[in-house]
Amino acid sequence: MKNIMQHQPRKRFGQNFLQSENVIQNIINAINPEINDNLIEIGPGLGALTKEILPFVHKLNVIEIDRDLAQKLKIIFLADNKLIIHNEDALHFDFLKLIENKNTTKLRIFGNLPYNITTPLIFHVLKFIKQIQDVHFMVQNEMAERLSAKPDTKAYGRLTVMVQYFCAVEKLFIVPPEAFTPKPKVHSAIVRLTPHQHLSTPVKDMALLQELVAKSFLTRRKTIFNNLKKILTKEDFIKLAIDPNLRAENISVDNYVKITNFLFSKGAT
Repeated sequence: MKNIMQHQPRKRFGQNFLQSENVIQNIINAINPEINDNLIEIGPGLGALTKEILPFVHKLNVIEIDRDLAQKLKIIFLADNKLIIHNEDALHFDFLKLIENKNTTKLRIFGNLPYNITTPLIFHVLKFIKQIQDVHFMVQNEMAERLSAKPDTKAYGRLTVMVQYFCAVEKLFIVPPEAFTPKPKVHSAIVRLTPHQHLSTPVKDMALLQELVAKSFLTRRKTIFNNLKKILTKEDFIKLAIDPNLRAENISVDNYVKITNFLFSKGAT
């Protein structure tokens, strides 16, 4: 078994394996798994967290892109038929196939994300937002700050707005480099994403919201009016009750939705 557990971490997959029992227990406490949960782990590595989660549930799906690791997991968990291994790229994984029918429990997704794919992976997961109960991800601490940021802060940006439109974001706790093998050069953090049950003001055109937010944060030092003057006049801002002299980081998620829906009503696409 010792030879099976040996694995040379691969930089191209951003592999840093969690080894701290205290951190693993803290993650389990945060997730609080229940027997019938439809749990999916992204990037299980050598199963340090996987083996601790398994006793709590009837089944556990894991997504592992590394073929060698997927094979090792099959051997390590050979006697446990509750584990279902998907040797696939999580960036292209169809999470709908884990929804057996309309009565299936919603997905609870968790994992230690490689830093180099964190943003695209989060956006991919959000495509399945209607089927998700919650998400617990280990990310770089700087990323956790951006995801959970409030308006009027430097960390608040394009990623913040797009993720917080869909979810409430909580930064739960920081994880030091010593919790991993090999040690990363930065601190990590656990974040919880909980989809909003109801949107107070749903956006009428998601692509338009994405475009608007991208333009707004294109030059952070400029006012929101200067960044958007090709599509909005100062009179438009007055109608929207939004100060045109504010910067992108001062505009709330709700106000970005308000601007988007205003543009949509004017026929912008």
